[in-house]
Amino acid sequence: MQIRDLPYPDPGDPDVRSGPRFLYWLGRNQLGGQCRSLAWGLLHQCGIAGLPLAVGFAVQAVVDRSGGRLALSGGLIALLGALIAVGDTMLHRTAVTNWITAAARVQQLLARKTAELGSALTRRVAAGEVVAVSTGDVEKIGWFVEALSRFLAAATVLVIICAGLVVYLPSLGIVVALAMPVLALAVLPLLSSATARADLQREKAGRATELAADTVAGLRVLRGIGGEELFLGRYRSASQEVRRAAVRSARMWALISGIQVLLPGLLLIGVVCYGARLAAEGRIEVGQLVTVYSAVTLLLFPLRHFQEIAMAYSFSRPSAKRAARVLALERTAYEEPAGRPAAVPTVGTDVVPAGDLYDPETGLLAPAGEFTAVVCGDPDAAGALAERLGGHATAEDAGKLPSVLLGGVALDDLPLDTARTAVLVQDKDPVLLSGTLSELLDVPSSGQVPAARALAAAQCTDVLQALAQAAAEPGGDPLRTRITERGRSLSGGQRQRLALARSLVTDPEVLVLDEPTSAVDSHTEARVARGVKELRAGRTTVVFASSPLLLDHADRVVFVHEGAVAAAGPHRELLHGDVRYRAVVTRHPGEEVDGAPATGASDPAARTARQAFADIEESA
Repeated sequence: MQIRDLPYPDPGDPDVRSGPRFLYWLGRNQLGGQCRSLAWGLLHQCGIAGLPLAVGFAVQAVVDRSGGRLALSGGLIALLGALIAVGDTMLHRTAVTNWITAAARVQQLLARKTAELGSALTRRVAAGEVVAVSTGDVEKIGWFVEALSRFLAAATVLVIICAGLVVYLPSLGIVVALAMPVLALAVLPLLSSATARADLQREKAGRATELAADTVAGLRVLRGIGGEELFLGRYRSASQEVRRAAVRSARMWALISGIQVLLPGLLLIGVVCYGARLAAEGRIEVGQLVTVYSAVTLLLFPLRHFQEIAMAYSFSRPSAKRAARVLALERTAYEEPAGRPAAVPTVGTDVVPAGDLYDPETGLLAPAGEFTAVVCGDPDAAGALAERLGGHATAEDAGKLPSVLLGGVALDDLPLDTARTAVLVQDKDPVLLSGTLSELLDVPSSGQVPAARALAAAQCTDVLQALAQAAAEPGGDPLRTRITERGRSLSGGQRQRLALARSLVTDPEVLVLDEPTSAVDSHTEARVARGVKELRAGRTTVVFASSPLLLDHADRVVFVHEGAVAAAGPHRELLHGDVRYRAVVTRHPGEEVDGAPATGASDPAARTARQAFADIEESA
């Protein structure tokens, strides 16, 4: 695989049982590139290894006053120089190719897993860990794959040089051959401590990153309550912990580097002293001493690869472990208890099922073609239920709860693409990617809902006007106006309505919306509810909300209390006939009903604000 051939048609099925097994699988799949790199590395290292012999011949030719042998030695040195140049160039090229292709393979695997799990990924592993795996960890894994072939070439040449010295000059060659294993393995006892310190540094760096992300997410709220300095102080403290851990880790690696320089230096001094005495006694020639001295000096170069591979493995092993943990996550299906007959019909893999949406766990039923609103007292439970309706089980529920049924077909039994086509879930905090508005709305869809209709139903007229004013040319097309990353140039309500329009363009069989109008004013909310109902006529729509303006437009309202359906019917009937429903719908912000937090309790900014309030009160 060459860089120009990326991406891989199929990155493969990785071995995720452990970090080392994942590295082994990755190296095995890079076998062709590793062999090419090893071949060029052997050419490069053998060229270097031949220099001492050529230099020794040249020195002995000068001593013997042999012009012919001196010219022959000069030609040999020139040939070795050319081989070293070619070998080094091609070794670097192939090794870097191995690095990039290995990193690309891991990134493709992570992208495939992210697409498979969707938003459930960040509920199973921390968001900071996902970021670390897809950025720094990928580079460290690629580094190990790149360093492996160079290490193998260096180790092979090291054995060849030691064996050659034993044959060429046994009196000194045996000393060098016995010392080489000691020099190569001297730092092994320190590697465990160095790895532990490096792991601690990465752990602290991950915590600091998560703290910074939480602070940025709630910065607007923190400024409103004066808590930004408190959280900034926390980040400073976490940053200092990372610095101290990094210095402590660097000290251990500096000690390892010092040992790698000290021990070969002592060997070189010993060889020179012993060889000089043998030459003075006439037992060896001066050229032989120069050859052995040059060989021992050049052995320092391949020895450095032992330290590099040790560092690369110590850094890549925990990175591979994290990557394997993410890649091991599965879209787990529910298994019926033994003895219970399966009541789920089968459909073809390309057939998108249609019919009522039913959750056996809560008893929630959304009739086909109707606008169903779901009211939950606990917004976190509402979010989890919305994700489950889309076939995204939480880490705690994966494999334990029965699958949601669409037209009697279990979503967990459907191929992933089919399930995603059938049910689309828009969560509380949808993400707007940077790009133009037309690019934002260019999503896989049925083709039945034009972008203009979706924007009109989501009441995006003011958004289009704002984008037109922000266009590069006066009166420009708002669809060609660029939206900044995550839609930061727009207000919260505008971002929410654009995300809703994107979901409407998709036009899935079932559309699940979690609090789609929480950031808009009441007048706009009523128009959005009316527009969505008209546009989705004949399609199944499930909206999680507690706003009376939206609930009043629903064909059917389902009230979920303590994990089960407590009541169902028109909004006005439930409002007058169910006390608990009325308490949830009409309560004031900040109140609690039966211990359930108010709407918005799961928002990151709200969590940050509540934590800041608690810390300020504690400090006071």
